[in-house]
This record gives sequence, C-alpha cells and structure tokens, in this order.
Amino acid sequence: MSPQPVVPPFAVITGAQVSEVLTGSEKEVVGLVEEVYRLHGAGDTVNPPSYFLRFPDRPSARIIALPAAVSGERPTDGLKWISSFPENVASGIPRASAVLILNDYTTGYPFACLESSIISASRTAASAALAADRLSRGQRPRRIGFIGTGLIARYIHAYLEATGWTFDEIGIHDLSDDHARAFAGYVSGRCGDTPVVVRPTAEELIRECDLVVFATVAAAPHVHDPSWFAGNQLVLNVSLRDLAPEILLASANIVDDVEHCLKANTSPHLAEQLTGNRDFIDGTLHDVLEGRIELPDDRPVVFSPFGLGVLDVALGRYVHDRLQEAGRLGVVDGFFHELDRYGHTRA
Repeated sequence: MSPQPVVPPFAVITGAQVSEVLTGSEKEVVGLVEEVYRLHGAGDTVNPPSYFLRFPDRPSARIIALPAAVSGERPTDGLKWISSFPENVASGIPRASAVLILNDYTTGYPFACLESSIISASRTAASAALAADRLSRGQRPRRIGFIGTGLIARYIHAYLEATGWTFDEIGIHDLSDDHARAFAGYVSGRCGDTPVVVRPTAEELIRECDLVVFATVAAAPHVHDPSWFAGNQLVLNVSLRDLAPEILLASANIVDDVEHCLKANTSPHLAEQLTGNRDFIDGTLHDVLEGRIELPDDRPVVFSPFGLGVLDVALGRYVHDRLQEAGRLGVVDGFFHELDRYGHTRA
C-alpha cells in the first residue's frame, strides 16, 4: 500500500538565503541547467507558454507568469511571477522583482515561496555560460563585450568567470555613461590586469569583440547592420530584442525552445514574420548538446534564449533542498488551515 499523502510544510526563502546557497556554486548550477535542458529536449518537462500581463497606462512595464514542471529525481511543479519595471532604475531600485512558488508533485500543495530575482538571474547566466562554452568554435573567444550593464550582465560575467573564462579585453557599452562606467568599475575590481574599455557606440564594441552579450531592456531592434558582425562573432542574445531580423538571417541561429522564442516580437519572431518561415533556425541548445548540429565558421552564431520556467523551478528546488539539508528552512507554521473536508478540529 502506498503511503498516505501528507500536506508539506510551507517555507519562505529570502533573497539572502538564495544568494548564500548559489554564491560559489556556479559550476554546479551550470551543470543543473544542462541537465534540465536535456530533460526538456527529451520531453520530460512541461513548459507552457509564458503569460504577459501588460498595462495600458504603463506601456514599458510587464509582469510575466512562467508555469513549469520538471521530472527527474526530485519532480517539482511551480510558477515564477516576475515583473519588469524599467523606470525603477531611475529611482535607484532594481528593474526586476520576482517570486517563485514550488508545488509538491504528489499533493499539488505549494511548499515554498522563494525570492526569485536572484534565481532568475542565476539561471539566465548559467544558460549563457553553458551556451558560450558549447557554441564556441575551436578556442574560446578572447574579447568579450557587454551591451547593457544591469543585474543580468553582472551575473553573466560572474558565471563566465566562475567557469574558467578569461579574456584579453572586456568591452562595455550602455546608453547611460554613468551605468557603463559603474559596471566597468565593478568588472575591473574582479578581473585583475585585464583591460576594461567603455565603448562609446554599440558598433565599435561589436566590431572589437568576438563574444557579444546583449543584456538590455530594448523593446525593439536598435542594431541593424549585419556588417558590424563581419568578424563572425558569437552573440548571446539574452535580451532578445536588440537585433534586427537581417542580422539573424545572416547568422546561424540557436534557441532554447523554438515555440517559446518565436513569439512576443523577439528578434527571431520578427525574422519569422519577415520571411514567413523558420528556416533560419538551425536548432536548439539541446541539439548542440546532443551533437546534432555542426556550427559554421563563416557566419556569426546567435544564441537566443527565451528563458524557460523549468530552469527556475529546478534551480528553486535546488536552493530549497540545500537549505532543508542544512536545517535552515523558514517554515510558516499553520500556513494551511482548512485541512479537514468538513471543518472538524483535529486532536
């Protein structure tokens, strides 16, 4: 006879706890992200379309719901609820905020609520670091450029650094010169003698780099000229909307999930609208991991990750379990109150 299902305790996990668990575990997180990509590619996840909540009176803002379920040794369901309010930056607070709810596989009861901006940034950075490693043709690129200098750029740099990347030069460009120089100061404090150069234009940065990271809040393409990529750069198109379709059509294109990525007016979606087909997509990162794609040397390679909720759920479960093992879960006693069908008081 199978054991009687029980209602799990409900824990609240703070951003400080998330950061404590994940800091120093970057290599393990990249390995977890690779494992989840393989599960997803094998059909062992459920990852419905993200739902965008937009506001007529606040057109630059959005809140996105990402439901997902992951199988594996610790199957878990969940939902990430993440907001993007770019005007926050002018007020000195982060653009994005998020929570992650994890649900028990057997009963469906939620068993944890985690601060998730750090989880989201970490899974994004781990995905970028994994893609940069697997999409490098021959030797790893030696000159990296960051376009956009917020939290995501910082985490991507940290994950590349933690997974053994070194560079001959680090380029930085941001529409805000103050943000660019602040990010340059942060990077300079971590990379020793590596030159860190603030570039005045996106064109100059792209032409001078062989690995380009887009991590902006751009709502529409602002980079239009394919000739800027004559060096056949590896491009991490993390913010998804910086590149004009013409650039993608002149490149090899790898996505995390075709159906997810070709929507919401991302650069790949615009390319599909322009051409009327998806022939420009060469495959997914899972295809690369499985050795099913040979990357060309004569074109840029662009990785466009829409961002899969299964990564958030898996990483949130990882954080929860590490804290549980250490006896440091902050459980909310009595969170679930009506546990009897007819309201009887339990002895």
